[in-house]
Amino acid sequence: MTIAEILKQAQAGMEKAVENTRREFSGVRSSKASTTLLDTVRVEAYGSMVALNQVALVATPEPRMITVQPFDKSQSPAIEKAIRDAGLGLNPSSQGAVIRVPLPMLSEERRRELVKICGKFAEEGRIAIRHARTEANSRLKKLEGISEDETNRAEKDVQKITDEAVHRVDELLKAKEAEVLEV
Repeated sequence: MTIAEILKQAQAGMEKAVENTRREFSGVRSSKASTTLLDTVRVEAYGSMVALNQVALVATPEPRMITVQPFDKSQSPAIEKAIRDAGLGLNPSSQGAVIRVPLPMLSEERRRELVKICGKFAEEGRIAIRHARTEANSRLKKLEGISEDETNRAEKDVQKITDEAVHRVDELLKAKEAEVLEV
């Protein structure tokens, strides 16, 4: 394994951590409706648990409304139950072929809780990034046939990649906090 391969693996691991953090943030409710809010909802359909977007079309026609249109009308009750039981604090109502999910206003207290949750997700992302850095540095130390200067230079490159990834997570957190706190 070469220094370039180790740096590439570290970069890929850190990129996964940033993407995972972004995905976690998309599941946190803000004041605006988003189809990603329902990404974690699993529906019992045809004898197994499947993602909501596999059995219905999810859309946001208004800033405070999500609509769910089942592909199979007989799945409406199961979809409603899954949204209600998902722990998102949403109360769907069926209107013919469409399930409407109104988003109630968030209280100031709930906004603060959501910001704390976002902070935890960001910290998990930072930990994953640091883990990738530690793994890369330990691989660099195990490399044979390279000088100490090359190892030190490579460790500095790993640190630079780490700093960039942590900065991106911090930017994501700042943007999500602003979105959640927006009234």
